[in-house]
Amino acid sequence: MNKGEFVDAVAAKGSMSKADAATAVDAVLDSVMDAMQNGDQVTLVGFGTFLVRKREARTGRNPRTGEPLQIAASNVPSFKAGKALKDAVN
Repeated sequence: MNKGEFVDAVAAKGSMSKADAATAVDAVLDSVMDAMQNGDQVTLVGFGTFLVRKREARTGRNPRTGEPLQIAASNVPSFKAGKALKDAVN
């Protein structure tokens, strides 16, 4: 499902226009991104938690030459599924 199909599903389930659903979806996604940029996590009970994990610097290898190279530390967005979502999928 892509974003357009997701907006259509929200519009159908929420009994609203596609424009209103697109605005709502964009607002939710922007809010999650803003919270994660500030280092906060977003927990939706039953669905899951969006959070930022810190990845430490490490040594990797160039696959072409085999030479070791240094990979910089970075922040990585992550999602941890909640129990209700896990149960729904299984």
